[in-house]
Amino acid sequence: MRATDEGGADLVQLLTPEGERVRHPDFDIDITPEELRGLYRDMVLVRRVDREANALQRKGQLGLWVPLLGQEAAQIGAGRALKPQDQVFPSYREHGVAWCRDIPPVDLLSIFRGTDNCAWDPIKHKFHPYTIVIGNQVLNATGYAMGQRFDGKVGDPDGEATICFFGDGATSQGDVHEGFVWAAVYDAPVVFYCQNNQWAISEPTERQSRLPLYHRARGYGFPGIRVDGNDVLACLAVSRWALEECRNGNGPVLIEAFTYRMDAHTTSDDPSRYRLSEELEVWKLKDPIERVKVHLVKQQWADQDFFDSVEAESEQVAIELRDKCVNLPDPSAESIFGNVYAEGNPVLEAQRDEFLAYHAGFAGGEH
Repeated sequence: MRATDEGGADLVQLLTPEGERVRHPDFDIDITPEELRGLYRDMVLVRRVDREANALQRKGQLGLWVPLLGQEAAQIGAGRALKPQDQVFPSYREHGVAWCRDIPPVDLLSIFRGTDNCAWDPIKHKFHPYTIVIGNQVLNATGYAMGQRFDGKVGDPDGEATICFFGDGATSQGDVHEGFVWAAVYDAPVVFYCQNNQWAISEPTERQSRLPLYHRARGYGFPGIRVDGNDVLACLAVSRWALEECRNGNGPVLIEAFTYRMDAHTTSDDPSRYRLSEELEVWKLKDPIERVKVHLVKQQWADQDFFDSVEAESEQVAIELRDKCVNLPDPSAESIFGNVYAEGNPVLEAQRDEFLAYHAGFAGGEH
């Protein structure tokens, strides 16, 4: 059973926890100093956004927050592999991928503050709304990818691809199985990107699967790859390859990004009740940001001024995020009835009118 929670010989890795660059016979990339500095900056800023959002929830400014601490490399690597025409279907933890799609972090916070269901334009950003129902986005992504194939938008490097994010716990859901089946039957250009952070809330992966999760792809007839989810270079390389396979009409592909959730499942969770502190300490040594920093220093690709500037930028991002969050406008009473149906609905409109009339009765302050 330990095969489900160890990296294994098949783990694709390009940057070790000690910051050493290693080569891989099948998945390798050339990275410039500027590109690696950019990936480092992405991860630092995304982590700072995450930590600030976590603090805002503890102060009562958010109803809930879903931390990504420790999963920055898995998300930034995949996010930076995307091309503008690609579609993204997230779960509820893909704050780093949203960053790569130029979605302002405050738009994510509006969901957890309860001021908006989706503050960004999914069509413009090609990043669909967060999905709270576990695994449901896999069906949505598969259907969209089937449409891409039906519309003839695959078959060359300029084609389209879809990527769908979910956690290890979602692999136990029927929606994920059904998505795999339909994607395989229709050769849908979809990358199934499983961030295996090893804990489905309080359930470890070995309680869900006898085999490593990437092996599941074999049963559906498409490739499955396990990548070091704390290695941003490996995640970038494997994601690029998988997306290219899909754009060229060779999809689907399953990627298991083997990583670790350094914080709670959400701010309503207490991980100390079900996992050992020693386990957390081991994974701190595999920190995705620190290994890039060490490599940049060893290669003399960055100096202290660069690291200081990124740190200063991250603090400014946090200040602006905090200010924007607490000043998010309250939604109107009517907004709850918006975007329910594509066209007007008499029943819904009658409910809206009744609710607004009731709500107006409190305008004078009497309750």
